[in-house]
Amino acid sequence: MSTPSGAPAVSQIPEAVHRRRWAILVVLMFSLLIVVLDNSILNVAVKTIASPSPTGIGATQSELEWAINSYTLVFAGLLFTAGLLGDRLGRKKVLLFGITLFGIGSALAAMSGSPGELITWRALMGFGAAFVMPATLAVLMNVFERDEQPKAIGIWAGSVGLGIAIGPITGGLLLEHFWWGSIFLVNVPVVIIALAAMVWLVPDSKDPKPGRLDPVGVVLSIIGLVLLVYGIIRGGELADFTDVTVLLPVVGGLAVLVLFVLHEKRSASPAIDISYFRKPAFSAAVAAIALVFFALMGVTFFSAFYMQSVRGYSALQSGLLILPLAVAQMLFAPRARIVVARFGARAVCTAGMLAVALGLAAFALFDADTPVWVMCVVFFVQGTGMAHVMPPVTVAVMQALPREKAGSGSAVNNTFRQVGGALGIAVLGSVLSTVYRGDIEDHLGALPAGARDAAGESIEATLAVAEKLGPKGAPLVGAANDAFMSAMHVTAIGSAAVALIGTLVVALWLPGREPAAQQPVHGEESPAKAGAGR
Repeated sequence: MSTPSGAPAVSQIPEAVHRRRWAILVVLMFSLLIVVLDNSILNVAVKTIASPSPTGIGATQSELEWAINSYTLVFAGLLFTAGLLGDRLGRKKVLLFGITLFGIGSALAAMSGSPGELITWRALMGFGAAFVMPATLAVLMNVFERDEQPKAIGIWAGSVGLGIAIGPITGGLLLEHFWWGSIFLVNVPVVIIALAAMVWLVPDSKDPKPGRLDPVGVVLSIIGLVLLVYGIIRGGELADFTDVTVLLPVVGGLAVLVLFVLHEKRSASPAIDISYFRKPAFSAAVAAIALVFFALMGVTFFSAFYMQSVRGYSALQSGLLILPLAVAQMLFAPRARIVVARFGARAVCTAGMLAVALGLAAFALFDADTPVWVMCVVFFVQGTGMAHVMPPVTVAVMQALPREKAGSGSAVNNTFRQVGGALGIAVLGSVLSTVYRGDIEDHLGALPAGARDAAGESIEATLAVAEKLGPKGAPLVGAANDAFMSAMHVTAIGSAAVALIGTLVVALWLPGREPAAQQPVHGEESPAKAGAGR
């Protein structure tokens, strides 16, 4: 390969690393799989964990949300810092550290004797995962040349689909044959295999000129993100975003993040170059990531209750029903670059976001007897939409930053995803809870005051009270199902509306189809080919 001047183009990637790049990608996918698998397993296990001992640990709706959100809170708060540390100390080092910590947290979570312990160890798992997620994408950017990065990112994104597929099915099988803690213990052998493969295959890389450390920026980012995400989660827990315990952390977090931005703009050695956000394509890409996960995470949370509590499916059956979503991602995410090359990122992502919105809106038409094949089609449409959104926007974010800042770029990408997901669970979860309580309240009048409050908390709580009532509880079961379906319909419409906002964002600000490269003249290579080795 040569440059237009005829001089050989010098690759930034050592030949030995280049030769084993696809094997390295498999290891990175395996590492990512651990994190994704854990969350998707937990989604099908919420009903079991909510059951009284010895089946579960009697977690309430609020405790279940915190079992999910303690992980998210720590994960989101540390993602940016973990990406910076990877750039500075070495991505392989932080990857090994993160996976080891994640494995330890998984083993401890499996042995939890109470919801409080589970929440604590889930937070430790989130601490480890914060170092895994940005490092996998940062390493990918440093072992693939620029022209192969879209393909590699598509495969990397497709591994998320694999995790979505394996997680619920694995979780269902484990819950049918073992105790609930096995869903966390299964991570340990996966961690051991991943560690061995990383030590052997993955090269270390870091920013050769990281500049001075920005401790003020790092501290401000952690405080701001933790306060913001905590306030969001607290709002979802109370189903009230006007409460002082919600407003204070949210406003405080936003204020600290504003200080972070102002500090970064004035710093001689900033943790992140804020000027990147002035690029419409970069800002639109990260906004799309946040919005699509806002919409999807809320639906993921209530769909588990719809399939298991209303439809009566087992955890394994619920996992199998999500398989079409995962299959669609695995099929289309690695090929998204081909469609983008032909039609442009704007058209592809707009169509993808519309497909996601359509899939979410379809939940508003579901009832207790919706045919299984219809549900499978809806999940497949959602997965197809995601597969044509996530790879292009991830490429847009990662290729906007220099290769040596890959950790920072990956951290920005994943931070917006996690904040969007936390908002989705909190806001859409509170909508679901508020509508459900309003609808079920009139059917709880005959219960004692204490039982009435407990029964109105969630559909699982209502069904538990109905079960204790025996045959007299049958009308309450029907009322609970009706109230939940009504709440789910409202929440689905809200989710679809958010996805439509994301559609508008990408349609307005993502770049369109790139013009065809100029034909080479006088024996020179085209700019596209000449840039491939850079």
